[in-house]
Amino acid sequence: LHILMIVTFIEEYPTKENLAKLKLVSFPTKLYIAAESLDAFFKIKEKIKSKWVKEVIYWPLLKKEEGYWMSPFADRKALKRIMQETVNVPLLWDAEIPRKRILMLKNILFFHSNKKLIRNFLSSHKKDVYCAEYFPERGLFYYFLKALGLEFSAKEYGDYEVKMLYSSMHNYSKEFIKKEIEEGVEDSDGKFIPAFGTLRIGARGDEKKISLEILERDLGIAKDAGVKEAIIFRLGGLTKEYAKLLKSYS
Repeated sequence: LHILMIVTFIEEYPTKENLAKLKLVSFPTKLYIAAESLDAFFKIKEKIKSKWVKEVIYWPLLKKEEGYWMSPFADRKALKRIMQETVNVPLLWDAEIPRKRILMLKNILFFHSNKKLIRNFLSSHKKDVYCAEYFPERGLFYYFLKALGLEFSAKEYGDYEVKMLYSSMHNYSKEFIKKEIEEGVEDSDGKFIPAFGTLRIGARGDEKKISLEILERDLGIAKDAGVKEAIIFRLGGLTKEYAKLLKSYS
């Protein structure tokens, strides 16, 4: 059975230089573009002219002092601002704890109300939501992340589960990747999207570049498991060699 899989890209820093890497893409794709507001996103989107980009999705990021990523520890006003402007917009919801860890203490009193706010928003959202979450270990760690409001089941919320399976940062074995992807596809009714990489550093600053060999391994496992989409972090690190590999799997 030949499974069709689309290879897509995340771009955390949609500068002219990073978006110029689209000239290396010669296969149908879509982009997840970071911006601090919907207006800023639309301005960036207008500049993307590649015929290969079939869809551009908003990835809202808060200011660093607001929490940067979406979690119950983020600033409540900032969360509400993003929710109000994305009621009818497909989006990537990046569920991670704040870059400034002090915010976890500062906003602890709002944790439960923020968690409920997020759950209600994701449950009622009418457009596609792609929930980017930490690597998908099972067992106690899964329930710990769920308790922190950082884990959203596709069956429960109807969203797409984007799992950050960055082999270059965690040295995952072939067996681990295979097991997690196969279980993810089954548990999510096919709404499981692995994110592979990394090709270039992001906000954390410690991201390592994945080798061509390991990326090819991960993509092959995903395709064999029936994954419909695989995301690459991030577009700005694309080279001719990596683009050639990605095209062979797209």
